[in-house]
Amino acid sequence: MPDLGRYALEVSLAYGVSLLLLVGIVAVSVAQSRRTKRLLDEAEARWKK
Repeated sequence: MPDLGRYALEVSLAYGVSLLLLVGIVAVSVAQSRRTKRLLDEAEARWKK
């Protein structure tokens, strides 16, 4: 990592916040995907009856 001098804290915090936001977006996407798959499976099960 390059020497950031007096901005090291700010840059590190920006990386940390960006990483947390990215993890949050992925978590929400996975949760939404699982919910949608469950609802689709339920709808297909009703259709087959």
